[in-house]
Amino acid sequence: MRLFFALWPSPQSARHLATIAAETAARIGGRPTRQETIHLTLAFLGEVAEERVPELLSIGEALRTPAFDLCIDRLGHWRHNHLIWAGCSEIPAPLEELARRLSRKLSDAGFAVDNGKRPFTPHVTLVRKVPESEAETRLPGIEPIAWTCSGFALVRSRLASTGPTYKALASFPLRAD
Repeated sequence: MRLFFALWPSPQSARHLATIAAETAARIGGRPTRQETIHLTLAFLGEVAEERVPELLSIGEALRTPAFDLCIDRLGHWRHNHLIWAGCSEIPAPLEELARRLSRKLSDAGFAVDNGKRPFTPHVTLVRKVPESEAETRLPGIEPIAWTCSGFALVRSRLASTGPTYKALASFPLRAD
């Protein structure tokens, strides 16, 4: 199973981000992210044996981090993987703490965490397959999008020619207790 942990936006925030994705893809090129797949990855695990899923559920259940708000207020371009993303000018401390603790617990349990090799850069992928061009200089400014994070999910990803489909296997509330 191809798995990852992620934050999922409210339907309103997802709609707003999907609109920005469609408008940006129309202006720059590339494939916009579908509204139902918009998320912020906390830890990408890749292929995981099904019998290890209970361990992942235990890790998710054990994490204690308070709920927090994100302010998605900027766009960026990663030339190396041909995508446009949306992110935060200021990363909330609880988000950094959640990602750090999750990555550490996954690593301690023997899971290979893809994003454990580089610093955590919270982002929402908006456009994939961006053509080699002047994308960085043509990125528009965006109005800030408020995103209240009250939980995270363990998600299964299935790849297809039309783009990935995601199914939440479990959701975990953010709480400080």
